[in-house]
Amino acid sequence: MKKEIEDYYEKYGRKVYSYLYTLCGDSDLSQELTQETFVRAIGSLSHYKGDCSVCTWLCSIAKNLWRKELRRRGLHPSAEMDFFPVETDDSQPSPECVAVNKDSKMFVLRQVHYLPETEKEIVLLRATGAMTFAEIGELFGKSENWARVTFYRAKQKLRKE
Repeated sequence: MKKEIEDYYEKYGRKVYSYLYTLCGDSDLSQELTQETFVRAIGSLSHYKGDCSVCTWLCSIAKNLWRKELRRRGLHPSAEMDFFPVETDDSQPSPECVAVNKDSKMFVLRQVHYLPETEKEIVLLRATGAMTFAEIGELFGKSENWARVTFYRAKQKLRKE
């Protein structure tokens, strides 16, 4: 059993970390939660039924740990975490200036974090290359097509901004 978890860590550890990083935006917390995910996986390996991929199972554990962390901080799991505060003054640059600005990536990340939680997760999972549409659909208990359509709609919202 220990060897099995070690193999899972070697194979999926980076994906679990990337997934958690898309949720919380904090490298240290992502590492901590990734370790806790595999600790929990050891304890529940006998309950893994194989009805989803191992990566999806591990990411489900990770997501539950992230939600537990949000509750510990006194936040509702569906609350929007504001890791990238937006300045409220009227001197916001135009979209054209933002596009050529070297900080445009930060601007896009801010906009992504204003999306509804599900759309935000899907966009970040795709943007980081952490998961395929099939894996995302499986993670949410939906189809690959659902993940593609949701991603497309989220991109359309971002383009409006």
